[in-house]
Amino acid sequence: MEHFFYSFWWLVFPIGFGLLGAYNSWLGYRRQKDAINLLKSYAEKGQEPPEALLKVLQRPLDEDGWDGRSAGPRQPTNYWSLFGLFTALGLGFFGAATFTNLDGGTDAFLVVSFVMGAVAVWSLISALTCRRNR
Repeated sequence: MEHFFYSFWWLVFPIGFGLLGAYNSWLGYRRQKDAINLLKSYAEKGQEPPEALLKVLQRPLDEDGWDGRSAGPRQPTNYWSLFGLFTALGLGFFGAATFTNLDGGTDAFLVVSFVMGAVAVWSLISALTCRRNR
């Protein structure tokens, strides 16, 4: 059993992100359900619900980001920062593949550096062609 945990320790990360996503979805569901119950109580009393309550109901469940804000045109992707990140990662993996033997001579780091370089080129093209409302 100990060998299993040493071999598959990295599974903690995808399982953890999956659990966080499920928890985030459950919180969104609870928020919508509570807002509907509150709207029902306003309807039973014959009162007009506040505008903030109606805004909660207008937002779809699947548009929430990790911070609870809606991911939309107000939050454009910063492709320049992605270009810098993937360029640095690509150069780091290329240096590790060229000057060290960390991957045991399998050239796995070289493949990763090419993939990171391709993503860096994509983000550069996206940064150059992206139109933003200013």
